[in-house]
Amino acid sequence: MPGRFRTVVSAILGIAMPMLVATGAVAQNIVSPNYWDPRERVIVSDLSSRNRIRFLTTHDFPPFNFMDQQSRVSGFHVDLAREICDELNIADKCQIQVLPWSELATAMASGQGDALISGLAITADSRREYLFTRPFLKFPARFVRANRVEIEGEDAASLSGKRVGVMAGSAHDAMLRTLFPQIQPVTYERDEWMFDGLKTGEVDAVFGDGVQLSFWLVSNSANECCSFFDGPYFAPAFLGEGLAIGVRRDSPDLVQAFDHAILAISKDGRMREIYLRYFPNGLY
Repeated sequence: MPGRFRTVVSAILGIAMPMLVATGAVAQNIVSPNYWDPRERVIVSDLSSRNRIRFLTTHDFPPFNFMDQQSRVSGFHVDLAREICDELNIADKCQIQVLPWSELATAMASGQGDALISGLAITADSRREYLFTRPFLKFPARFVRANRVEIEGEDAASLSGKRVGVMAGSAHDAMLRTLFPQIQPVTYERDEWMFDGLKTGEVDAVFGDGVQLSFWLVSNSANECCSFFDGPYFAPAFLGEGLAIGVRRDSPDLVQAFDHAILAISKDGRMREIYLRYFPNGLY
């Protein structure tokens, strides 16, 4: 099985659950993902010959797929799959099956599944195995600053010469050094050490995965100490292409149908509703 698009947010599930939906002025100010040209059109494929469309996922990739308190599979991926099926008027044909990560490839190859919505990374290897929809969520890199620190300016250039924490050897470490050479990186081996350094003044800001940082900012651990600063930053060379649905290479009709549905969901606000359900503090 090709690599998984891992995110460290699963390591902090305890501070992220239960999920809360952003409301009122907060929700209005949150930018939601939409990677489509509003003038774009995608013709929907005819899926009438398919008796079943089974989405395969796992239960250990929160907040994208996990088991809720009633032991039901839940998450961003699950809600998105259901919206896609509703948009295509095939809800009666759609199924969502949970399998261990190690069994997904075999299940797809044997025809037990039709679509992977599980956090599979889009790489040269995975493209040889699967066709992918357009990405429906891209993971940004973000800065988080300590509110007590005075920063003159509102963009990353204002951090020039300042100490910024980052996880040692990570993609964000490489990205920080490449794109922001005037910033002084301070590397950490563990997330909690980096966050402690931010709170105690060892560093003025940190740079990392926007998903993890968004949940940390609303956690008891952060205690309203800090906030997003500038960004978001997208860099596929460092962070990958984002999340998409994978299907077998003999199923281009599914890719086209799913892309049609994702475009419709993005246009009419349903994608934003799902996004706010699981990312109430926003990523962008």
